[in-house]
Amino acid sequence: MEVRSLYREPERQEQVEWGALELHDVFKIFRAGDNDVVALRGLDLRVDQGELVAVLGPSGSGKTTFLHLAAGLDQPSAGEVRVSGRSLARLDDSELAEYRANELALVFQNGNLWPNLTARENVSVSLRLANRDRGAADEALAHFGLADRAGHRAGTLSGGEQQRVTIAAAAARHAPLVLADEPTAELDERNEEVVLEEFRRLRRDFGATVVVVTHSPAVAATADRVVEIRDGRAFV
Repeated sequence: MEVRSLYREPERQEQVEWGALELHDVFKIFRAGDNDVVALRGLDLRVDQGELVAVLGPSGSGKTTFLHLAAGLDQPSAGEVRVSGRSLARLDDSELAEYRANELALVFQNGNLWPNLTARENVSVSLRLANRDRGAADEALAHFGLADRAGHRAGTLSGGEQQRVTIAAAAARHAPLVLADEPTAELDERNEEVVLEEFRRLRRDFGATVVVVTHSPAVAATADRVVEIRDGRAFV
């Protein structure tokens, strides 16, 4: 299947104000045996600096693929992904690694923790990669009600506790862009509200841009804007 991008570079003489995250006419095609599977088909989306955006959509609609492209974990088959005006496709491996370390905080649905490390050690590693003080790990865990679990190996924690450790590690980085995939799926109502308040705090106190893929009505209700992805396209 052939696809082409309709995206054009802006004229050099124009003053362009870039969004925090922009996807222009993005396609993502996976090969499955002899077939092409189109996960994204011409997706266009702009998220401005400081926005809290909830991304909704049915399973298989392309939401997780969208997050992976925004995080620079994968490349589009066609189209353009830009973060603060920079095309991720034009960054080399070291520049992509620096982007993910210093400018991005990721919250994966499965937690993405090292099971043999303690909760404290998991958060400390995340902070060290972002060149932040590892001493903030205990404070971050306490903020999410995990002070008494800091010394426990991640593999022994419940699913909800693991998710809170992941969110604590991401929040403590104070990254300008936060991408979260179903961050409250394993949480009860009280802990979901703690996480939502943290997202609001990151935006309010640090100017962070927060994009949350979710099925939660509470997350959608607290967002500045709701975007729905259906059949690989974005609808606002």
